[in-house]
Amino acid sequence: MRACREVLNGAVPLPSLLDPDRLFPSDPASREIARELYASVAALPILSPHGHVDAAVLLDNEPFADAAELLVRHDHYVTRLLHAAGIELSALGLPDADAPGAVAPAREIWRTFSRNWRLFAGTASGYWLNDQLVRILGVDEHPSAENSDAVFDRIAARLAAPEFRPRALFDSFGIEVLATTDDPLDDLSAHAALAADSTFRGRVLPTFRPDAYLDPADAGWAERIEALTLGRTSYVAYLDSLAARRQYFIQHGAVAADHGVVQPLTIDLSPSDAQALFDCGMAGTLDGAEARAFSAHMLLEMARMSVEDGLVMTVHAGVHRNHSSETHRRFGPDTGHDLPVATNWVESLHPLLERFGNRADFHLVLFGVDETAYSREIAPMAGFYPSVYVGAPWWFLDAPDAVLRFRAAVTETAGFYRGSGFVDDTRAFLSIPTRHDMSRRLEAAFLARLVREGRVDVASAASILHDLVDTLPRRVFNL
Repeated sequence: MRACREVLNGAVPLPSLLDPDRLFPSDPASREIARELYASVAALPILSPHGHVDAAVLLDNEPFADAAELLVRHDHYVTRLLHAAGIELSALGLPDADAPGAVAPAREIWRTFSRNWRLFAGTASGYWLNDQLVRILGVDEHPSAENSDAVFDRIAARLAAPEFRPRALFDSFGIEVLATTDDPLDDLSAHAALAADSTFRGRVLPTFRPDAYLDPADAGWAERIEALTLGRTSYVAYLDSLAARRQYFIQHGAVAADHGVVQPLTIDLSPSDAQALFDCGMAGTLDGAEARAFSAHMLLEMARMSVEDGLVMTVHAGVHRNHSSETHRRFGPDTGHDLPVATNWVESLHPLLERFGNRADFHLVLFGVDETAYSREIAPMAGFYPSVYVGAPWWFLDAPDAVLRFRAAVTETAGFYRGSGFVDDTRAFLSIPTRHDMSRRLEAAFLARLVREGRVDVASAASILHDLVDTLPRRVFNL
């Protein structure tokens, strides 16, 4: 574990495949400033207030199976690009409903990945993979058809060591807080067991994710509401049951409720109108417009509940989920075919902000994948409303160049202190330190440019960078 930590903290020289000045500006003077700024925050603890790693991974603490399971199969950033090159998802280890039991062997998955390593050059996933391979797994050569088996075996040997169990990595990565994403009816037993385990020093927090219970257009919505309300299917019982489950999550350490929507639409319905739409939803008689109206009203209701119970409200908007119906049928959700759409925030959130926007005790963090919306709508809203915070670049925007564009787009309007801090939003456990390190390097690079341009002095830049990495996520997410 000590050796792993030393490599992560830069105490051990890195192989030439990993430039110690990666992502820093190319001109020498700016690069030197960025290098010094980055060094001041490189070893700060990781705060991850939004992610998708299963708490059971840390509770069970079983060794990771192999390189394919760890780096390929569960990372849709990786599988989607290979699929675009004509490789079947079943060849990458994803179970296929059309061919049950026909999952490709791990070594063959790794061979396929290695033969196509060139596809990841210049991509965010290529950067993360290279960092993980070199800095964490000690692989000092690019994957290829020729070295595939040797690299697979080298990683297998590394994963068999005690210091590469999930809990040991959690410690050596310097993770202080890790949030998961959970269904409202999850019993959170893994979280409770981790919290009660005196040998585990980290904080693993559940996050309330009620999407499937808010949109009556979703298949199985009425059945889920039956389970949520224990058969008491009135609108009042529905609201009470959601509030009760939120309290259950808070008792298990939750600090946030997360909402994934195509458009961040909010509508303030009267109780009688909401009751009527709820009843029609349970009967299965809502049309599309009525279902959208009800789910938009429920997004506003979630804001009301956050004001009352203190859960930070995060909204991830602008993604058309499961765009490929064939892929969804065969391989399920979260398999790489979620695609960005344009979003409208100012008009969509107006009813919500009319009621709660000026409350400083309400934290509303907005994440999008429509780049133009950050400078046009989200940053200006965060620059006025005390409740609104700019979420970090997410999904298609969490690549190095997009992160720098984001920083320039939002800072000139909202400054540095109306943001959420970085979130890694990952299912791939090994990528957590890689993604946080990338963010710290890019923030240092951006601040170095401002220093060189005479817009910020070095001492202020160092203070801002510390706040971006540590102070802001603690404050915004009440950590």
